[in-house]
Amino acid sequence: KQAEKAVHQKKEQSKTKCRKARRRHINLVAEFNHRQRKNIWLETHIWHAKRFHMVKKWGYCLGNSPTEKSYRACYRAMTKQCLLQDLSYYCCLELKGKENELLKQLARICSIDTGLTFQEASCLSGRFEGSLNLYRADRYPEDMLGPVTFIWKPRDGSENRQLWIWVHPALKQDILRELKAIFQCSEPEEICISEPVTASAQEEKQVEVMSLGNKRKKEDKEGEKAVPVKKIIGDGTRDPFQSYSWISHTTGIAISDRSMEILRYRLIGPLSHSVLTETLKAASVQTV
Repeated sequence: KQAEKAVHQKKEQSKTKCRKARRRHINLVAEFNHRQRKNIWLETHIWHAKRFHMVKKWGYCLGNSPTEKSYRACYRAMTKQCLLQDLSYYCCLELKGKENELLKQLARICSIDTGLTFQEASCLSGRFEGSLNLYRADRYPEDMLGPVTFIWKPRDGSENRQLWIWVHPALKQDILRELKAIFQCSEPEEICISEPVTASAQEEKQVEVMSLGNKRKKEDKEGEKAVPVKKIIGDGTRDPFQSYSWISHTTGIAISDRSMEILRYRLIGPLSHSVLTETLKAASVQTV
């Protein structure tokens, strides 16, 4: 009886930490990485999660509708001020190679009958962004893939050019497959072997040790300075262990998947340019 009483008297150590411990930066980053195992967060996720009803679509966690009646405020911002939207969930496909070869093959998946093409002079110079509809190679007007937007990198005097194509995540796999087919890019140039967004065993062990209070300093010599790196590897449309860059030795074209590597925001309203001029500062160009 005394032994049983002693066992019951032992208080199990609480696994829940106080709010101050939970709000430490090292604990927050580890917890956020753990939550992104299935659905990728955008850079503005925390801001949206406090103000929007979140939905899980296309492998991302996106804000769907506001929790407050802010429709009038959004409309007022669009008509008189500035409204910003986070479009970072759109996928970016990067093409590198000779300009003639790029235009020759890209002409097979679009048509001048629908409007602008990749050869438009204003877009080809890199000054403006273009939009068009893509089709399967040599199948226009049938087998439409979907709408995309694109922008060329301005010329630097070389015959090699760089093109970014922005596609919706629902269309990414079909368009990427078609681009790899027309440019004959089958060999992977780079393979992502980094750990996925899931919390690693060492990170989980560190979080578990930190919950024990005094034992944290024994396992973590740097203490508060040891901040886990934010992991955003892969995206909602790609396995982090799959290759993300392909090259063709026949055409010399390289295709790279830059999804979640380039952030994309949309500004709507008459004060959009004013916001950009106040936010962005021109860098001083120094020539050697």
